[in-house]
Amino acid sequence: MTMKLKSLRARLILIILPPLLVISLIAAAWQFRTTTDRAENIFDRGLLSAALAISRDVALSDGDAISPSTQRLLNDTSGGLIFYHVYAPDGVFVTGYSTPPVLPTALPDEPTDPQYYNSTYQNEKVRVLRYRDSTVVSGVAGVFSITVWQNADVRSSFVHDVLSRSFAVITLLVLSVAVVVWFGVGLGLRPLLDLERAIAKRNPSELEPIRRAVPAEAQGLVNTLNALLDRISRRISSKDEFISNAAHQLRNPVAGVLALAEAVESAPNPKAAQKRSAELLLAAREASDLTNKLLSFERASGTDILRSGLPVELGTFVRNVGIAFTQQLPDSGVELAYVLPSADVIVTGDKTMLHEAVLNLLTNSIIHGGAELTQITLDLSLDGSNAILVISDDGTGIPADRHIEALSRFSQAGGGPGSGLGLPIASRVLENHDGLLEILESASGASIRLTIPLATY
Repeated sequence: MTMKLKSLRARLILIILPPLLVISLIAAAWQFRTTTDRAENIFDRGLLSAALAISRDVALSDGDAISPSTQRLLNDTSGGLIFYHVYAPDGVFVTGYSTPPVLPTALPDEPTDPQYYNSTYQNEKVRVLRYRDSTVVSGVAGVFSITVWQNADVRSSFVHDVLSRSFAVITLLVLSVAVVVWFGVGLGLRPLLDLERAIAKRNPSELEPIRRAVPAEAQGLVNTLNALLDRISRRISSKDEFISNAAHQLRNPVAGVLALAEAVESAPNPKAAQKRSAELLLAAREASDLTNKLLSFERASGTDILRSGLPVELGTFVRNVGIAFTQQLPDSGVELAYVLPSADVIVTGDKTMLHEAVLNLLTNSIIHGGAELTQITLDLSLDGSNAILVISDDGTGIPADRHIEALSRFSQAGGGPGSGLGLPIASRVLENHDGLLEILESASGASIRLTIPLATY
Protein backbone atom coordinates (compact mmCIF):
# COMPACT_ATOMS: atom_id res chain seq x y z
CA MET A 1 0.00 0.00 0.00
CA THR A 2 1.43 3.38 -0.99
CA MET A 3 1.49 6.09 1.63
CA LYS A 4 -0.53 9.18 0.76
CA LEU A 5 1.24 12.40 1.68
CA LYS A 6 -1.16 14.90 3.18
CA SER A 7 1.43 17.68 3.47
CA LEU A 8 2.08 19.76 0.38
CA ARG A 9 5.42 20.73 1.90
CA ALA A 10 6.47 17.08 2.15
CA ARG A 11 5.29 16.41 -1.40
CA LEU A 12 7.27 19.34 -2.81
CA ILE A 13 10.38 18.41 -0.85
CA LEU A 14 10.17 14.84 -2.14
CA ILE A 15 9.64 16.16 -5.66
CA ILE A 16 12.44 18.75 -5.58
CA LEU A 17 15.15 17.34 -3.31
CA PRO A 18 15.80 13.89 -4.87
CA PRO A 19 16.56 15.34 -8.34
CA LEU A 20 18.60 18.09 -6.69
CA LEU A 21 20.57 15.49 -4.71
CA VAL A 22 21.22 13.49 -7.87
CA ILE A 23 22.44 16.64 -9.64
CA SER A 24 24.58 17.45 -6.60
CA LEU A 25 26.17 14.00 -6.63
CA ILE A 26 26.90 14.32 -10.35
CA ALA A 27 28.37 17.78 -9.74
CA ALA A 28 30.45 16.41 -6.85
CA ALA A 29 31.82 13.58 -9.00
CA TRP A 30 32.63 16.03 -11.76
CA GLN A 31 34.27 18.36 -9.24
CA PHE A 32 36.35 15.48 -7.82
CA ARG A 33 37.56 14.51 -11.29
CA THR A 34 38.29 18.08 -12.29
CA THR A 35 40.06 18.91 -9.04
CA THR A 36 42.19 15.76 -9.18
CA ASP A 37 43.25 16.50 -12.75
CA ARG A 38 43.95 20.12 -11.88
CA ALA A 39 46.03 19.14 -8.86
CA GLU A 40 48.06 16.73 -10.98
CA ASN A 41 48.67 19.47 -13.51
CA ILE A 42 49.63 22.12 -10.94
CA PHE A 43 51.98 19.92 -8.93
CA ASP A 44 53.58 18.37 -12.00
CA ARG A 45 54.28 21.85 -13.34
CA GLY A 46 55.84 22.69 -9.98
CA LEU A 47 58.14 19.70 -10.25
CA LEU A 48 59.09 20.70 -13.79
CA SER A 49 59.82 24.28 -12.71
CA ALA A 50 62.04 22.98 -9.91
CA ALA A 51 63.87 20.62 -12.27
CA LEU A 52 64.55 23.42 -14.75
CA ALA A 53 65.78 25.75 -12.00
CA ILE A 54 68.09 23.02 -10.61
CA SER A 55 69.48 22.31 -14.10
CA ARG A 56 70.25 25.99 -14.55
CA ASP A 57 71.93 26.35 -11.14
CA VAL A 58 74.03 23.19 -11.63
CA ALA A 59 75.36 24.56 -14.92
CA LEU A 60 76.09 28.00 -13.46
CA SER A 61 77.75 26.81 -10.26
CA ASP A 62 79.45 23.69 -11.70
CA GLY A 63 77.28 21.60 -9.40
CA ASP A 64 78.50 23.27 -6.23
CA ALA A 65 75.42 25.10 -5.03
CA ILE A 66 71.72 25.82 -5.53
CA SER A 67 70.72 29.49 -5.69
CA PRO A 68 68.57 30.95 -2.86
CA SER A 69 65.66 31.53 -5.23
CA THR A 70 65.74 27.90 -6.31
CA GLN A 71 65.97 26.81 -2.68
CA ARG A 72 62.88 28.85 -1.85
CA LEU A 73 61.16 27.25 -4.84
CA LEU A 74 62.02 23.80 -3.52
CA ASN A 75 60.75 24.62 -0.06
CA ASP A 76 57.53 26.41 -0.99
CA THR A 77 56.34 25.07 -4.33
CA SER A 78 52.66 24.11 -4.14
CA GLY A 79 52.87 24.05 -0.35
CA GLY A 80 55.22 21.09 0.02
CA LEU A 81 58.96 20.39 0.15
CA ILE A 82 60.60 19.18 -3.09
CA PHE A 83 63.57 16.80 -2.98
CA TYR A 84 66.12 16.53 -5.79
CA HIS A 85 69.02 14.41 -7.05
CA VAL A 86 71.50 15.15 -9.91
CA TYR A 87 74.02 12.82 -11.41
CA ALA A 88 76.45 13.20 -14.32
CA PRO A 89 76.48 11.30 -17.61
CA ASP A 90 78.94 8.81 -16.17
CA GLY A 91 76.66 8.08 -13.18
CA VAL A 92 78.66 10.23 -10.74
CA PHE A 93 76.58 11.96 -8.05
CA VAL A 94 76.60 15.74 -8.51
CA THR A 95 74.29 17.30 -5.90
CA GLY A 96 71.08 16.84 -3.94
CA TYR A 97 69.86 13.93 -1.87
CA SER A 98 71.97 10.84 -2.21
CA THR A 99 69.32 8.30 -3.04
CA PRO A 100 66.46 9.07 -5.43
CA PRO A 101 63.23 7.06 -5.57
CA VAL A 102 63.39 3.79 -7.43
CA LEU A 103 62.71 4.09 -11.12
CA PRO A 104 59.89 1.93 -12.55
CA THR A 105 61.01 -0.86 -14.83
CA ALA A 106 58.75 0.33 -17.63
CA LEU A 107 60.45 3.75 -17.80
CA PRO A 108 62.51 4.14 -21.01
CA ASP A 109 66.28 4.38 -20.55
CA GLU A 110 66.55 7.40 -22.82
CA PRO A 111 63.49 9.54 -22.34
CA THR A 112 63.27 12.53 -24.61
CA ASP A 113 60.64 14.36 -22.54
CA PRO A 114 60.13 14.91 -18.80
CA GLN A 115 58.91 11.63 -17.31
CA TYR A 116 56.48 11.55 -14.37
CA TYR A 117 55.84 8.46 -12.28
CA ASN A 118 54.69 7.40 -8.83
CA SER A 119 57.09 5.70 -6.45
CA THR A 120 58.06 5.43 -2.77
CA TYR A 121 60.70 7.27 -0.80
CA GLN A 122 61.46 6.31 2.78
CA ASN A 123 58.24 4.29 2.87
CA GLU A 124 56.14 7.23 1.73
CA LYS A 125 54.33 7.65 -1.55
CA VAL A 126 55.87 10.31 -3.75
CA ARG A 127 55.37 11.86 -7.17
CA VAL A 128 58.59 11.86 -9.22
CA LEU A 129 59.88 13.76 -12.26
CA ARG A 130 62.90 12.49 -14.15
CA TYR A 131 64.37 15.14 -16.41
CA ARG A 132 67.46 14.94 -18.66
CA ASP A 133 69.24 18.03 -19.91
CA SER A 134 72.35 18.48 -22.02
CA THR A 135 74.76 20.84 -20.26
CA VAL A 136 78.40 21.36 -19.20
CA VAL A 137 79.47 21.03 -15.56
CA SER A 138 83.16 21.52 -14.58
CA GLY A 139 84.20 20.91 -18.15
CA VAL A 140 82.17 17.72 -18.41
CA ALA A 141 79.64 17.88 -21.21
CA GLY A 142 76.73 15.46 -21.65
CA VAL A 143 73.25 14.61 -20.57
CA PHE A 144 72.75 15.15 -16.86
CA SER A 145 69.86 13.35 -15.11
CA ILE A 146 67.80 15.43 -12.67
CA THR A 147 65.26 13.73 -10.45
CA VAL A 148 62.84 15.75 -8.32
CA TRP A 149 60.07 14.36 -6.13
CA GLN A 150 57.43 15.45 -3.68
CA ASN A 151 55.29 13.71 -1.07
CA ALA A 152 51.97 12.64 -2.62
CA ASP A 153 50.09 13.62 0.56
CA VAL A 154 50.49 17.28 -0.44
CA ARG A 155 48.38 16.67 -3.51
CA SER A 156 45.79 14.67 -1.57
CA SER A 157 45.49 17.46 0.99
CA PHE A 158 44.99 20.01 -1.77
CA VAL A 159 42.23 17.90 -3.40
CA HIS A 160 40.64 17.27 0.00
CA ASP A 161 40.56 20.99 0.86
CA VAL A 162 39.04 21.98 -2.48
CA LEU A 163 36.43 19.21 -2.40
CA SER A 164 35.54 19.93 1.23
CA ARG A 165 34.71 23.52 0.34
CA SER A 166 32.76 22.41 -2.75
CA PHE A 167 30.77 19.81 -0.82
CA ALA A 168 30.06 22.35 1.90
CA VAL A 169 28.63 24.76 -0.68
CA ILE A 170 26.53 21.98 -2.30
CA THR A 171 25.21 20.83 1.09
CA LEU A 172 24.36 24.41 2.06
CA LEU A 173 22.56 24.84 -1.27
CA VAL A 174 20.45 21.69 -0.77
CA LEU A 175 19.58 22.65 2.80
CA SER A 176 18.73 26.18 1.70
CA VAL A 177 16.36 24.85 -0.98
CA ALA A 178 14.68 22.58 1.60
CA VAL A 179 14.23 25.50 4.01
CA VAL A 180 12.96 27.81 1.26
CA VAL A 181 10.45 25.17 0.09
CA TRP A 182 9.29 24.45 3.64
CA PHE A 183 8.64 28.06 4.58
CA GLY A 184 7.87 29.29 1.04
CA VAL A 185 4.98 26.86 0.65
CA GLY A 186 3.44 28.20 3.84
CA LEU A 187 3.62 31.77 2.52
CA GLY A 188 2.40 30.71 -0.92
CA LEU A 189 -0.57 28.83 0.53
CA ARG A 190 -1.69 31.69 2.73
CA PRO A 191 -4.24 33.02 0.16
CA LEU A 192 -5.69 29.51 -0.21
CA LEU A 193 -5.90 29.10 3.55
CA ASP A 194 -7.73 32.44 3.74
CA LEU A 195 -10.06 31.15 1.02
CA GLU A 196 -10.66 27.96 3.00
CA ARG A 197 -11.59 29.93 6.12
CA ALA A 198 -13.92 32.16 4.11
CA ILE A 199 -15.71 29.15 2.59
CA ALA A 200 -15.94 27.45 6.00
CA LYS A 201 -17.84 30.46 7.33
CA ARG A 202 -20.59 30.06 4.73
CA ASN A 203 -23.83 28.36 5.63
CA PRO A 204 -25.38 25.70 3.33
CA SER A 205 -27.72 28.21 1.71
CA GLU A 206 -24.91 30.54 0.60
CA LEU A 207 -24.05 29.31 -2.89
CA GLU A 208 -22.96 32.62 -4.42
CA PRO A 209 -19.77 32.57 -6.54
CA ILE A 210 -16.46 33.11 -4.73
CA ARG A 211 -15.15 36.63 -5.36
CA ARG A 212 -11.99 36.46 -3.24
CA ALA A 213 -8.68 37.23 -4.98
CA VAL A 214 -6.42 34.17 -5.32
CA PRO A 215 -3.09 33.48 -7.09
CA ALA A 216 -3.28 32.87 -10.82
CA GLU A 217 -2.32 29.20 -10.31
CA ALA A 218 -5.41 28.67 -8.14
CA GLN A 219 -7.82 30.66 -10.32
CA GLY A 220 -8.78 27.56 -12.30
CA LEU A 221 -9.71 25.77 -9.06
CA VAL A 222 -11.86 28.71 -7.96
CA ASN A 223 -13.52 28.92 -11.38
CA THR A 224 -14.31 25.20 -11.25
CA LEU A 225 -15.69 25.55 -7.73
CA ASN A 226 -17.81 28.54 -8.81
CA ALA A 227 -19.17 26.51 -11.73
CA LEU A 228 -20.00 23.68 -9.34
CA LEU A 229 -21.73 26.08 -6.94
CA ASP A 230 -23.73 27.48 -9.85
CA ARG A 231 -24.83 24.01 -10.94
CA ILE A 232 -25.74 23.08 -7.37
CA SER A 233 -27.70 26.32 -6.96
CA ARG A 234 -29.62 25.74 -10.18
CA ARG A 235 -30.16 22.10 -9.26
CA ILE A 236 -31.56 23.02 -5.85
CA SER A 237 -33.78 25.69 -7.40
CA SER A 238 -35.02 23.18 -9.95
CA LYS A 239 -35.76 20.62 -7.25
CA ASP A 240 -37.55 23.21 -5.12
CA GLU A 241 -39.66 24.21 -8.10
CA PHE A 242 -40.26 20.54 -8.96
CA ILE A 243 -41.39 19.71 -5.42
CA SER A 244 -43.72 22.69 -5.39
CA ASN A 245 -45.21 21.86 -8.77
CA ALA A 246 -45.44 18.14 -7.98
CA ALA A 247 -47.24 18.84 -4.73
CA HIS A 248 -49.63 21.15 -6.56
CA GLN A 249 -50.27 18.72 -9.44
CA LEU A 250 -50.69 15.67 -7.22
CA ARG A 251 -53.06 17.36 -4.79
CA ASN A 252 -56.12 17.18 -7.05
CA PRO A 253 -55.61 13.57 -8.28
CA VAL A 254 -54.94 12.36 -4.74
CA ALA A 255 -58.01 14.22 -3.48
CA GLY A 256 -60.07 12.66 -6.29
CA VAL A 257 -58.81 9.15 -5.46
CA LEU A 258 -59.60 9.74 -1.79
CA ALA A 259 -63.10 11.01 -2.58
CA LEU A 260 -63.82 8.04 -4.85
CA ALA A 261 -62.53 5.62 -2.20
CA GLU A 262 -64.90 7.17 0.33
CA ALA A 263 -67.69 6.94 -2.22
CA VAL A 264 -67.01 3.24 -2.73
CA GLU A 265 -67.09 2.73 1.02
CA SER A 266 -70.43 4.51 1.35
CA ALA A 267 -72.04 3.04 -1.78
CA PRO A 268 -75.71 2.17 -1.09
CA ASN A 269 -75.58 -1.09 -3.06
CA PRO A 270 -73.12 -3.43 -4.81
CA LYS A 271 -73.93 -2.08 -8.25
CA ALA A 272 -73.12 1.50 -7.21
CA ALA A 273 -69.99 0.28 -5.44
CA GLN A 274 -68.85 -1.49 -8.64
CA LYS A 275 -69.41 1.61 -10.72
CA ARG A 276 -67.54 3.81 -8.26
CA SER A 277 -64.75 1.21 -8.05
CA ALA A 278 -64.25 1.47 -11.80
CA GLU A 279 -64.02 5.25 -11.50
CA LEU A 280 -61.59 4.85 -8.62
CA LEU A 281 -59.39 2.52 -10.71
CA LEU A 282 -59.30 5.04 -13.56
CA ALA A 283 -58.42 7.90 -11.20
CA ALA A 284 -55.70 5.79 -9.57
CA ARG A 285 -54.21 5.00 -12.98
CA GLU A 286 -54.17 8.68 -13.92
CA ALA A 287 -52.49 9.54 -10.62
CA SER A 288 -49.96 6.75 -11.18
CA ASP A 289 -49.26 7.99 -14.71
CA LEU A 290 -48.76 11.53 -13.41
CA THR A 291 -46.42 10.24 -10.71
CA ASN A 292 -44.38 8.31 -13.27
CA LYS A 293 -44.21 11.38 -15.51
CA LEU A 294 -42.99 13.48 -12.59
CA LEU A 295 -40.30 10.93 -11.78
CA SER A 296 -39.27 10.80 -15.44
CA PHE A 297 -39.01 14.58 -15.56
CA GLU A 298 -36.85 14.61 -12.44
CA ARG A 299 -34.66 11.81 -13.80
CA ALA A 300 -34.26 13.75 -17.03
CA SER A 301 -32.77 16.61 -15.02
CA GLY A 302 -29.46 14.71 -14.57
CA THR A 303 -26.33 16.52 -15.78
CA ASP A 304 -23.84 13.65 -16.25
CA ILE A 305 -25.43 11.94 -19.25
CA LEU A 306 -22.65 12.83 -21.70
CA ARG A 307 -19.94 11.74 -19.28
CA SER A 308 -21.45 8.31 -18.70
CA GLY A 309 -23.18 7.90 -22.07
CA LEU A 310 -22.51 5.18 -24.61
CA PRO A 311 -22.62 5.24 -28.42
CA VAL A 312 -26.18 5.03 -29.80
CA GLU A 313 -26.87 4.25 -33.48
CA LEU A 314 -29.98 6.35 -34.16
CA GLY A 315 -31.26 4.43 -37.21
CA THR A 316 -31.72 1.19 -35.27
CA PHE A 317 -32.76 3.16 -32.19
CA VAL A 318 -35.65 4.92 -34.02
CA ARG A 319 -37.00 1.59 -35.34
CA ASN A 320 -36.84 0.06 -31.86
CA VAL A 321 -38.77 2.98 -30.37
CA GLY A 322 -41.39 2.57 -33.12
CA ILE A 323 -41.76 -1.13 -32.29
CA ALA A 324 -42.18 -0.32 -28.58
CA PHE A 325 -44.79 2.34 -29.43
CA THR A 326 -46.78 -0.09 -31.61
CA GLN A 327 -46.73 -2.75 -28.87
CA GLN A 328 -47.80 -0.19 -26.28
CA LEU A 329 -50.74 1.11 -28.37
CA PRO A 330 -51.67 -1.73 -30.72
CA ASP A 331 -55.16 -0.34 -31.37
CA SER A 332 -54.20 3.25 -32.12
CA GLY A 333 -54.79 2.82 -35.87
CA VAL A 334 -51.86 5.14 -36.63
CA GLU A 335 -49.23 4.18 -39.20
CA LEU A 336 -45.53 4.82 -38.51
CA ALA A 337 -43.39 5.89 -41.49
CA TYR A 338 -39.58 5.94 -41.42
CA VAL A 339 -37.16 8.04 -43.46
CA LEU A 340 -33.70 6.80 -42.46
CA PRO A 341 -30.25 7.32 -44.02
CA SER A 342 -28.25 4.36 -45.31
CA ALA A 343 -25.17 5.25 -43.24
CA ASP A 344 -24.97 4.85 -39.47
CA VAL A 345 -25.82 7.91 -37.38
CA ILE A 346 -24.03 7.59 -34.03
CA VAL A 347 -24.46 9.87 -31.03
CA THR A 348 -23.33 9.59 -27.41
CA GLY A 349 -26.01 9.45 -24.76
CA ASP A 350 -28.32 7.61 -22.41
CA LYS A 351 -30.33 5.24 -24.58
CA THR A 352 -33.04 4.79 -21.92
CA MET A 353 -33.69 8.52 -21.55
CA LEU A 354 -33.64 9.08 -25.32
CA HIS A 355 -36.07 6.19 -25.74
CA GLU A 356 -38.45 7.70 -23.20
CA ALA A 357 -38.20 11.15 -24.82
CA VAL A 358 -39.06 9.91 -28.34
CA LEU A 359 -41.77 7.58 -27.00
CA ASN A 360 -43.35 10.52 -25.13
CA LEU A 361 -43.45 12.52 -28.38
CA LEU A 362 -45.14 9.66 -30.23
CA THR A 363 -47.63 9.22 -27.39
CA ASN A 364 -48.33 12.98 -27.41
CA SER A 365 -49.21 12.77 -31.08
CA ILE A 366 -51.82 10.10 -30.28
CA ILE A 367 -53.25 12.01 -27.29
CA HIS A 368 -53.41 15.45 -28.92
CA GLY A 369 -53.47 14.66 -32.66
CA GLY A 370 -57.25 14.41 -32.86
CA ALA A 371 -59.54 12.08 -34.77
CA GLU A 372 -57.97 12.94 -38.15
CA LEU A 373 -54.51 11.59 -37.12
CA THR A 374 -53.53 8.66 -39.34
CA GLN A 375 -49.75 8.75 -39.74
CA ILE A 376 -46.60 9.70 -37.83
CA THR A 377 -43.33 10.11 -39.72
CA LEU A 378 -39.87 9.77 -38.19
CA ASP A 379 -37.31 11.46 -40.48
CA LEU A 380 -33.64 11.01 -39.53
CA SER A 381 -30.91 12.97 -41.33
CA LEU A 382 -27.47 14.53 -40.91
CA ASP A 383 -26.69 18.24 -40.76
CA GLY A 384 -22.96 18.88 -40.36
CA SER A 385 -21.91 17.64 -36.93
CA ASN A 386 -25.50 17.05 -35.76
CA ALA A 387 -28.12 14.37 -36.15
CA ILE A 388 -31.62 15.67 -36.92
CA LEU A 389 -34.74 13.67 -36.08
CA VAL A 390 -38.05 15.25 -37.17
CA ILE A 391 -41.25 13.70 -35.78
CA SER A 392 -44.29 14.94 -37.69
CA ASP A 393 -47.92 13.87 -37.87
CA ASP A 394 -51.03 14.76 -39.85
CA GLY A 395 -53.16 15.59 -36.82
CA THR A 396 -54.52 18.87 -35.52
CA GLY A 397 -51.08 20.36 -34.87
CA ILE A 398 -49.89 23.00 -32.40
CA PRO A 399 -50.77 26.65 -33.02
CA ALA A 400 -47.72 28.90 -33.49
CA ASP A 401 -48.74 31.16 -30.61
CA ARG A 402 -48.89 28.17 -28.23
CA HIS A 403 -45.40 26.73 -28.79
CA ILE A 404 -43.92 28.21 -25.61
CA GLU A 405 -46.90 27.05 -23.59
CA ALA A 406 -46.60 23.53 -25.04
CA LEU A 407 -43.00 23.30 -23.78
CA SER A 408 -43.89 24.51 -20.29
CA ARG A 409 -44.37 22.08 -17.45
CA PHE A 410 -47.92 21.08 -16.51
CA SER A 411 -49.46 23.04 -19.38
CA GLN A 412 -50.97 22.01 -22.71
CA ALA A 413 -51.35 23.98 -25.92
CA GLY A 414 -54.79 22.60 -26.69
CA GLY A 415 -56.08 21.23 -23.41
CA GLY A 416 -57.33 17.67 -23.17
CA PRO A 417 -56.01 14.66 -21.26
CA GLY A 418 -52.40 14.15 -20.23
CA SER A 419 -50.02 15.46 -17.59
CA GLY A 420 -48.49 18.29 -19.59
CA LEU A 421 -45.03 16.77 -19.10
CA GLY A 422 -44.43 14.88 -22.36
CA LEU A 423 -42.76 17.72 -24.29
CA PRO A 424 -40.92 19.18 -21.25
CA ILE A 425 -39.43 15.75 -20.48
CA ALA A 426 -38.24 15.33 -24.08
CA SER A 427 -36.87 18.90 -24.11
CA ARG A 428 -34.95 18.33 -20.87
CA VAL A 429 -33.47 15.06 -22.18
CA LEU A 430 -32.25 16.84 -25.33
CA GLU A 431 -30.70 19.66 -23.27
CA ASN A 432 -28.79 17.10 -21.21
CA HIS A 433 -27.40 15.69 -24.46
CA ASP A 434 -26.25 19.18 -25.54
CA GLY A 435 -29.09 19.04 -28.06
CA LEU A 436 -32.25 21.00 -28.78
CA LEU A 437 -35.98 20.33 -29.15
CA GLU A 438 -37.92 22.74 -31.40
CA ILE A 439 -41.57 22.89 -32.43
CA LEU A 440 -41.64 23.70 -36.15
CA GLU A 441 -44.33 25.65 -37.89
CA SER A 442 -46.31 23.32 -40.11
CA ALA A 443 -49.17 23.83 -42.54
CA SER A 444 -50.86 20.72 -41.21
CA GLY A 445 -50.26 18.57 -38.20
CA ALA A 446 -47.47 18.91 -35.62
CA SER A 447 -43.78 18.80 -36.42
CA ILE A 448 -41.07 18.55 -33.77
CA ARG A 449 -37.32 18.62 -34.53
CA LEU A 450 -34.69 17.00 -32.28
CA THR A 451 -31.06 18.04 -32.75
CA ILE A 452 -28.34 15.87 -31.18
CA PRO A 453 -24.55 16.32 -31.66
CA LEU A 454 -22.84 13.41 -33.35
CA ALA A 455 -20.37 11.30 -31.36
CA THR A 456 -16.73 12.40 -31.61
CA TYR A 457 -13.81 9.95 -31.45
